[in-house]
Amino acid sequence: MARLRDPVSGCPWDVEQSMQSLVRHTLEEAYEVADAIYREDPRHICEELGDLLFQIVFYAQIAAEEGLFDFDDVATAICDKLVRRHPHVFAANKDQLTADEVALQWQQIKAQEKIEANATNSTDSILDELPNGKPSIMRANDIQKACANVGFDWSNVAPVLDKVKEEIGELEEEINKGTAAKNKQQEEFGDLMFAMINLSRHLNIDPEIALQQANVKFERRFREVELLANKGGNEIEALSLEALELLWQQVKKAE
Repeated sequence: MARLRDPVSGCPWDVEQSMQSLVRHTLEEAYEVADAIYREDPRHICEELGDLLFQIVFYAQIAAEEGLFDFDDVATAICDKLVRRHPHVFAANKDQLTADEVALQWQQIKAQEKIEANATNSTDSILDELPNGKPSIMRANDIQKACANVGFDWSNVAPVLDKVKEEIGELEEEINKGTAAKNKQQEEFGDLMFAMINLSRHLNIDPEIALQQANVKFERRFREVELLANKGGNEIEALSLEALELLWQQVKKAE
């Protein structure tokens, strides 16, 4: 990485990058890791993890050039954090904890760390502590969890499901008003997505994983539809929606 960043003999593209310019590439690489895992493809998992590691090394090199930190500092920081947050593993007197107890202990330790590191700064909202850089689905989940931690949450899944149905009805109302209500349609669609993420949380389902799995399933089935169309001597663009639906149902039945 140091050679790639060398201003004289390095790669012009790598030399001109900054932490800010790398962010979108880092997000892409993280999603490609997730995709390889969902596809259960060990060779690509290994490859994509290497690409993601490259991003970390890239950031560390830029920081080292600016005198901020280096790769060893990154590795040391996470090691120290893991030891500090796992006293049930690394402490001299280990406690036997369940997974739920470990999760609670983790949050308690994190809270104490924030108090110690930022004692002079008080926040006005429990939401102030949430990271802002996450994708919308993940941030919605974080917001809902934070509110649930202070009791602002339904106790069972039934009213959550009712809320989803309510939001579908409100979206349908705006759709029936036509394109003039486009902004309101977008608002109601967002409310429906937020309600769906809340439902996933109550069902203990990761919405990102669920959607990614749905993407993979749809892609797999659509590729089979394309193959069936080609075997029948048809260009897929020339088939009617009804013909495509018949092929789709054939693929589903075969699965």
